Amino acid sequence: MKTLMSSFFILCLTSSVAYADLSPELIEVRAEWARIKYQLPQKERTAAFEKLAERSHAISQAIPNTAEPLIWEAIILSSLAGEEGGLSALAKVKQAKKLLEQAEEIDPDSLDGSVYTSLGSLYYQVPGWPVGFGDDDMARQYLQKALAINPGGIDPNFFYGDYLMEQGQYQEAISTFEKALKAPARPDRPIADSGRRQEIQTAIEKARQKL
Repeated sequence: MKTLMSSFFILCLTSSVAYADLSPELIEVRAEWARIKYQLPQKERTAAFEKLAERSHAISQAIPNTAEPLIWEAIILSSLAGEEGGLSALAKVKQAKKLLEQAEEIDPDSLDGSVYTSLGSLYYQVPGWPVGFGDDDMARQYLQKALAINPGGIDPNFFYGDYLMEQGQYQEAISTFEKALKAPARPDRPIADSGRRQEIQTAIEKARQKL
């Protein structure tokens, strides 16, 4: 069985969109997500993500029919699930999936295709039936949709590379990870960029060991 949310958000799954495209509240949530994910000790992350999940849900309720708050609420729930691990996280990733599907109906291109990056990540990291909804074919479809929208982005290339690793396509994964490293820096997201690049370098080393 797959390790539930072994690398997500990490969604997970985030966007290169500029500050001007997000509300001030979501900018703060995005920055806090990166701080928790990449700077807090592991033992402190679960509680911190729980608080951030409550905060993001309040924003989603206050700004209805808008894709961006739903995407970030899903990212945070998925991150929380990743910290918890195991079957207890399934309820959270199922809720994240519903939120992303709602965001897709509103604006599938929002946040440079982060809906598709995030859904694709969920589909390959969550166990399949009868435990969960995982589906490698669906994962590939969503991740390729994300790359069609944002072909040079660090996140869609990272997650597609991670998916290829799961499929045993190690050389293709390395090429995709290297493309992710060439992504333009996001000046408004230095912590997220630094943390993601470290993850990519680690993933490349693992892929090379498999060859």
